[in-house]
Amino acid sequence: MNFNADDSRYMARAIQLARRGWFTTRTNPRVGCLLVKDHTVIGQGWHEKPGLPHAEVNAIFDAEQLGHDTTGATAYVTLEPCSHHGKTPPCAEGLVNAGVSKVICGMTDPNPRVSGRGITILQDAGIEVASGLMEQEVKALNPGFIKRMTSALPRVVAKTAVSLDGRTAMASGESQWITGPQARQQVQQLRAAAGAIITGAGTVVADNPSLNVRDKTFLQDHYFEQPLRVVIDSQQQVATSAQIFANEGECWLVGIQSNQSQYPSNVRQKTIAAKAGRVDLEALLQALADDGVNDVLLEAGGELLGAFLQHNLVDELVVFMAPKLLGSHAKPLAQLPFEAMSQAINFELKDVRQVGQDLKLTYNRVD
Repeated sequence: MNFNADDSRYMARAIQLARRGWFTTRTNPRVGCLLVKDHTVIGQGWHEKPGLPHAEVNAIFDAEQLGHDTTGATAYVTLEPCSHHGKTPPCAEGLVNAGVSKVICGMTDPNPRVSGRGITILQDAGIEVASGLMEQEVKALNPGFIKRMTSALPRVVAKTAVSLDGRTAMASGESQWITGPQARQQVQQLRAAAGAIITGAGTVVADNPSLNVRDKTFLQDHYFEQPLRVVIDSQQQVATSAQIFANEGECWLVGIQSNQSQYPSNVRQKTIAAKAGRVDLEALLQALADDGVNDVLLEAGGELLGAFLQHNLVDELVVFMAPKLLGSHAKPLAQLPFEAMSQAINFELKDVRQVGQDLKLTYNRVD
């Protein structure tokens, strides 16, 4: 099917709708839907939170509430309508029952086990279906969900703050604050968008961080939930009174053997297989994916960040660079004991922007 300018305009609006669920859809994909009839938008919706109606159902309900007849309408939806019964009925059947005549999708379902089934339901009902409109823009809505569906691993974004000379803390461990308040505000957004935040025992013992979302912009949204906080503690160093466990939201304490200490009720102790005497990081990511986590934010010291990098587990690296020098004795960005250029890990620059007096550099991994 050839798409026209109106098709692109409507899909662009559906993408904008999907982005409204950026911080709340968590385990589910971000999806937007627009219903158009006689060149007029008659309904719109987006997925707000797991367990609540999907974008298509919300768009149909919106049209009905406004007194519109959905029969013969065209649905513009960013993702192929779902075909299975989960917490909500299949959206493909909902569109059939609404009497739409055409469905235009931004992309098919990335889950290879169900991809195309929603389209088949629609086509079997006599509905014209086309897919692939603004596909790259649509994929950018759900990089973590796409990765989890195709590789059984979540997407990992590693965040770090460094000085001009690439240092993250003084030799003593002092690091507050390398960057300014605007950069720290950006970190709140990264946390809010993540399904889980991973850190290491060393960071918890040294800094006693909360690693939660404190920005009221997010907390005022009644659909918002704190991301899962994950502490990797192979050597059982983290105290039960650690601040990271004291805040609202679920936490995982991950080790290679069971810990007999009594932690707060929001802490789940998870035993993960060992690799070289430490938690197998890929096995941990698989466990998070099995729990429905699409996007992971890694906020850790140089040792754990180095381990993730060496195991090729970082998809995106976000570096906040402050205009200051910490000196040659300060701690490096990551512990990477390389001795030859051939060992270098390559990234490509995706975005650069000024945030207050700091620079925010975003890199994608080069496979």
